[in-house]
Amino acid sequence: MIESFGQEALFSMFLNLFCIGLSFWALQSLRLDQLFRKNQVARARMLYLLLSIAIGSAVSSFFLNYLQWARQLPLLF
Repeated sequence: MIESFGQEALFSMFLNLFCIGLSFWALQSLRLDQLFRKNQVARARMLYLLLSIAIGSAVSSFFLNYLQWARQLPLLF
């Protein structure tokens, strides 16, 4: 039983990192640099990073919640 907690934690960590990386990759297609003034490259990169963390965490949370609900569904019957 305790081993399953460790496996779930490891799966959650990898899913979070994967979703953050995927959202960072997807955000690269946007031209957000046009919204910033010249010589504000560091701030634009920070915005990309923060947006990718926020979006990736939300997507990961959705999938983890859905997986948990799917596991609890047999308890209904």
